Amino acid sequence: MADLTERFGTMVFSEDVMKKWLPKDVYKKLAATIEGGEPLDLDVANAVAHAMKEWAISKGATHYAHWFQPLSGITSEKHDSFLEPNHDGTAITKFSGKALIKGESDASSFPNGGLRATFEARGYTAWDATSPAFIKDDVLCIPTAFCSYTGEALDKKTPLLRSMTALDEQAKRVLALFGKHPKRVVPYVGDEQEYFLIKKDAYRKRRDLVICGRTLFGAAPAKGQELEEHYFGAIRPTVSAYMKDLDDELWSLGIPSKTKHNEVAPCQHELAPVYSELNASVDNNLLMMEKMKLIASRHDLVCLLHEKPFEGINGSGKHNNWSLGTADENLLEPGDTPLENLQFIVFLTAVIEAVDKYQDLLRASTASCGNDHRLGANEAPPAIVSIFLGDQLTEVVEMIMDGEASVHATTDTLTFGTVILPNLEQDNTDRNRTSPFAFTNNKFEFRAVGSEANVSDANTVLDTAVAESLRDFADALEGVPADEFQEAALAYCAEHLRAHRRILFSGDGYSEAWEQEAERRGLCNYRTTADALPSFVVEKNIKLFSEMGVLTEAEAVCRYEVKLEKYNKLMNIEATTMVREARRTYRPVITAYATKVAKGLETIRAAGAEAAMAYEQATLNDLCDGITAINESIARLDEVHAKAESISDGQLQANCYAHEVAPVMADLRAAVDAMEEIVAADYWPVPTYDDILFYV
Repeated sequence: MADLTERFGTMVFSEDVMKKWLPKDVYKKLAATIEGGEPLDLDVANAVAHAMKEWAISKGATHYAHWFQPLSGITSEKHDSFLEPNHDGTAITKFSGKALIKGESDASSFPNGGLRATFEARGYTAWDATSPAFIKDDVLCIPTAFCSYTGEALDKKTPLLRSMTALDEQAKRVLALFGKHPKRVVPYVGDEQEYFLIKKDAYRKRRDLVICGRTLFGAAPAKGQELEEHYFGAIRPTVSAYMKDLDDELWSLGIPSKTKHNEVAPCQHELAPVYSELNASVDNNLLMMEKMKLIASRHDLVCLLHEKPFEGINGSGKHNNWSLGTADENLLEPGDTPLENLQFIVFLTAVIEAVDKYQDLLRASTASCGNDHRLGANEAPPAIVSIFLGDQLTEVVEMIMDGEASVHATTDTLTFGTVILPNLEQDNTDRNRTSPFAFTNNKFEFRAVGSEANVSDANTVLDTAVAESLRDFADALEGVPADEFQEAALAYCAEHLRAHRRILFSGDGYSEAWEQEAERRGLCNYRTTADALPSFVVEKNIKLFSEMGVLTEAEAVCRYEVKLEKYNKLMNIEATTMVREARRTYRPVITAYATKVAKGLETIRAAGAEAAMAYEQATLNDLCDGITAINESIARLDEVHAKAESISDGQLQANCYAHEVAPVMADLRAAVDAMEEIVAADYWPVPTYDDILFYV
């Protein structure tokens, strides 16, 4: 491994690289585009393209690709060579400004939610100059947006950039009221990526893992996570070697991989980067997930990013730590003076209002087939969106709501009671792991996002909703005399905090009591993706996207349709896989073992043995009952699955999968898993949880 600082960013066309490879005047014009959104003329684009090409070739690159994020949620790329043949049989290298700025792809081959007909194939990719190009597998990858021939956004990056623009514009209006005029206000994100690592050999023997990304069958292991010994435990050598290779490759791509550790469940781990500007952070996370999977293969491992690969074992999330700042300050950092704290309270109020008004949309932004198995379980926040502020900040907010205007939270000191350990300044909030949206010092941690998700969705919604709240504040307070501003701002915050106090909750989000209390408060509780997704097309939410310039109504409906279609397809795949595995893999083995037990009983009894063989007979009875239960469950699943497939309406089909198919799948799983406890180990056809989770 090269020196850390020398290795970092070596495969990125970063600002430092631009300064070295671009003429000064070209660099200045490009910087104006990146920082201020100035138009980029073709001469500058040609110069940048030439420099990019020369730099990339010097690093061993042979191709370039527009790297984009279609609505499938993953990344896509088409590789074109730098080589251009001459008529005399020789060749030159060429990469033009036009090729840098614009590409073309078949838009009909990607999810489009009805925005495009199958025969309307043309789509365009457009260079996102704010996210640096990078080299991956000898290909110069250029981050781009993706749109249809008629201009509709067909990707996840475009709405994200629009939401960042909306947030920037409205936040600057608010800051102007405090006498501040920053160039930019930017959301910053750090995503804590959880994942599982298992042996490749075990993975290949589990068809459910290969096809669905999770185990559809599997009895609980003899030992799970109850000893709490894996969390922050010593990292086993196999995993450590993988993590080192992963760090090295991520660092070369300019991804600031920072923290790595074992998570709670066996074989579960976490990787967390340093905070970055939101757009770059999303790109980095997508690259990170791709590299995690690829590098695992080199170590004879498989990286599982599914939210719930193992039943009864903690699932994986992607805690989305979100803050808002300028070049000089974090706007969610409590200040040292009353005016600075008032500014903090204004932005805090905007977030609280946004989360309450659009809790349904935030929940929908995290909805997925995989996340349905995780949300509400004991390792993840519930499907009910609420905000945790911590004791001190809650006290401040309550005083403001009650008219006792105080905008300053105190900070205490922690002492360990021994002189050999230092006293520590106590954070102004504790952590509440059951909260889906928790304030932690100077940021909010949105914990409901799934581990496999493209975090663009959640952040687009959050940015847009907060932008609207800031707009409303600016509309109300612009024009208020300067000597009345502080009092008016505090009164505005008090009024809006009172209106949205129902979203604030500091207790145990796992408890049944909270579920009942949330219902009394009128909070949403969408337990499944089928329940949550219609929020995308609720009138108030379409209006939000439209007014803030983030999505047109057609684009919002498109995203609903794409997510719905993906959910239905995944549920169909899981149900089909489950029936086939039960019928072709598990039932024959269980039947064969029952036959062996029956023949054994018959042989022993024929020999005139005096033993009663009661336990063996009971085992045979259990096996026969289990086979019957499996057959009945297969028949019910066939029936209800056929019903779901026959439904043409996407939402009604999703409802059927969520509320009729899924329960029958659970029954079939229970029937098969019960047999795993009885059938001899050398008969069982696939690696068990004990085999998979506790490899050496």
